[in-house]
Amino acid sequence: MSVSNFSNGFEEAHGIDPKDVKHINQVLALTHPDDMDFVVKAEDRASKFIYETIGSEHIKSYKVSYNFRFKTKKGSYEMFNHQSLILSVDEKGNLGKSLNIHTNIHHLGRKNNYKLSLLGLDGAPSYMNLDVLGGTDENECSKSFLLFSSREMEVIKLVAAGLQSLHIADKLNISPETVKSHRKNILSKSGCKNFKELVSQGVKEGWL
Repeated sequence: MSVSNFSNGFEEAHGIDPKDVKHINQVLALTHPDDMDFVVKAEDRASKFIYETIGSEHIKSYKVSYNFRFKTKKGSYEMFNHQSLILSVDEKGNLGKSLNIHTNIHHLGRKNNYKLSLLGLDGAPSYMNLDVLGGTDENECSKSFLLFSSREMEVIKLVAAGLQSLHIADKLNISPETVKSHRKNILSKSGCKNFKELVSQGVKEGWL
């Protein structure tokens, strides 16, 4: 439960010198008290889902993502997206090291959906917005998937980076008409009104 490395932004975000942090509980203590129960249940659900549904042999092929309120340098609590990726396991399949990424998304929304997502890497299927507090009915999991194809995800990421359709077409070596078709299909699948809304949603849910 020790912490070995911090990004340079940790002290800037939370006002705590990383050299003073010796145990993971010091980081967890920054969680909003009202969100701690959700965080515990989200971690428990993620673990059970990986071991019982996906298979422990695939544990390093998934990022766990959910949101919670984190204490900032200002002393206030703001909404953060949490993502964790397992880097190593022992011979019994127990967790070793993990990489944890926290992104301040307070400017995108301050209401938590209290959902959990398991984001598949290298072509693995993703399981989106699994319920954490309302029960563990696995029927919901069969309906949870990443809606977009790999090509559509490329288009979304380039739109999020500020590229226009002509530049996206050039970068992906496809026609502008194909890009427009992808953009239309993406919005249709997502139910979002525009790409600004879609990108905001992707960041809040941790898949972008």
